[in-house]
Amino acid sequence: MDAISKLEIEDLSYCYPESSIPALKQINLEIPEGQFVIIAGESGSGKSSLLRSISGLAPGFYGGRSTGRIQIDGADIRQIERRELLQKVGMVFQNPESQLIMMSVEQELVFGLENLGLDNRLMQRRLMEVSAAMGLTPYLQRFIPELSGGEKQKIALASVLAMQPEILLLDEPTSQLDPIAAEEFLSVVRRLNEDHGLTIILIEQRLERCCHLADRILFMEQGEIRTDYRVDETGFNHWPLKMPAVFLPPVPRLFAAAGYKELPVSVKQGRQTLQRDISLPVVANKQSPSLAKSVTGAENNQLLVDIQGLWFTYPNGQEVIKNLELKIKAGDFVAVMGENGAGKSTLLKNINGLLRASRGQIQVWERDSSKMSLEELAENIGYLPQDCKDFLFLSSVSEELSFTMKNRNLPDDGYKELIINKLRLNSFLASNPRDLSAGEAQRVAIASILLGKPGLMLLDEPTRGLDYQMQEELGELLWQLNQEGTAIMLVTHDVEFVAQYARDVVLLFGGTVITKGSKHEVLPQSTFYAPQMCKLFRNMVDGVLNVDEGKEVLSQLTAIKEEVV
Repeated sequence: MDAISKLEIEDLSYCYPESSIPALKQINLEIPEGQFVIIAGESGSGKSSLLRSISGLAPGFYGGRSTGRIQIDGADIRQIERRELLQKVGMVFQNPESQLIMMSVEQELVFGLENLGLDNRLMQRRLMEVSAAMGLTPYLQRFIPELSGGEKQKIALASVLAMQPEILLLDEPTSQLDPIAAEEFLSVVRRLNEDHGLTIILIEQRLERCCHLADRILFMEQGEIRTDYRVDETGFNHWPLKMPAVFLPPVPRLFAAAGYKELPVSVKQGRQTLQRDISLPVVANKQSPSLAKSVTGAENNQLLVDIQGLWFTYPNGQEVIKNLELKIKAGDFVAVMGENGAGKSTLLKNINGLLRASRGQIQVWERDSSKMSLEELAENIGYLPQDCKDFLFLSSVSEELSFTMKNRNLPDDGYKELIINKLRLNSFLASNPRDLSAGEAQRVAIASILLGKPGLMLLDEPTRGLDYQMQEELGELLWQLNQEGTAIMLVTHDVEFVAQYARDVVLLFGGTVITKGSKHEVLPQSTFYAPQMCKLFRNMVDGVLNVDEGKEVLSQLTAIKEEVV
């Protein structure tokens, strides 16, 4: 090297305790100061393990065996005092719950600064800066356990930024953020990188949110870096060709399917490509038919959930649900969306009985839910919490799956094996769920719910931690269950998943429903909740929501062009 890299990794291998399979295998990597690096790959490919190693947490905290060397500014991290290392490397974990330890937001933001022994005035200044940058000033006195998952994620980032690290490690930081908050979050990260020269290493499954920000993209598979693409003067037009198609964001995936050799990555690049290749006024403002697989649900109008005038207030006096009205019928596939703190998770917990309404009524299968026990409600309602590891409590994946069937006295008629294969759980049936990655644990929790064969599934952020391929497999499975009659109600910030699989969209704002309708009615009229395909074809062909629809429209536009020529 001509100069010392900010970060240098040499022959790094790492194996977790009691595991014979290395999580990392012979990693060699150099990252200069100020570089913005994105790491992609399927769940369990070693992405989080790599960040844990860079931060010194593996094996320092997680245990296990590590070989090779990691250097920061030319110094081996094993020789750097922990106090000094914390000021060099800051990490935001995949699950903010595992990072937040104080009661109030202000206490959390200054906790690290106090441990560094900083002057009180300096702590106050940093508190002011990070809370303002992350939009947390109104939350400083709030009780952290009462905040939404997305709000906690912003606090976790702010607490790390307050320590002003030189390298920022981010493990899926936008997974619980609504589209607007995610854009704000990534804008802050981009400013830190561009204006302050902060080195950024970001793990992200939703590449459509961030790939245009990176100087470099790494693709990991089975503990190894399989692709290392560096951006040059040509931009991002070639990097998608080096990645498996299933991991491509919607825009490059569409153009790859159409046979393009240079793939646009952003919506802006995609629109420029369309305007260059298909510049025809005849197609402007045409309405797209429903070209994709239509989620129609079972032909059954049975009313499963009838919510009338629902109000809910937490013990601290915070009113979260306000006069909410909503009906869920058999065969519905409804996505509930809205900003962090809008009351989405609280709504699900009121439906399944974990929380009880302050006012109003919820009828479940024509019975007043306030007069039903949790056990009675659970007979027909399956619930996936936002943090799936709250759901898992047994010592192996196999035991978790068997527990559901035994508890419900369900016969083993081959359905269990089907679900295991569908969610690719075979390789870790003997593993403790606590040892799994977030994406793997999510699949186990979803499987255990599916095995109960509920009539209504309530899923809180089901795609969190899942790579594109697993999202697709989960979506296909939910779609099939929905066609067979299972009603599905999911809370999500994953606009692309909703555009592909849901049928209806409910938008919450301030604890009440402001819009409910089919996805083709709601999403195209949105600015920040519109999927990439909708933005790509806007004012050319209206109402295009997903890649399947985009492929059909693109072929139609190409045919029109050929006819005109």
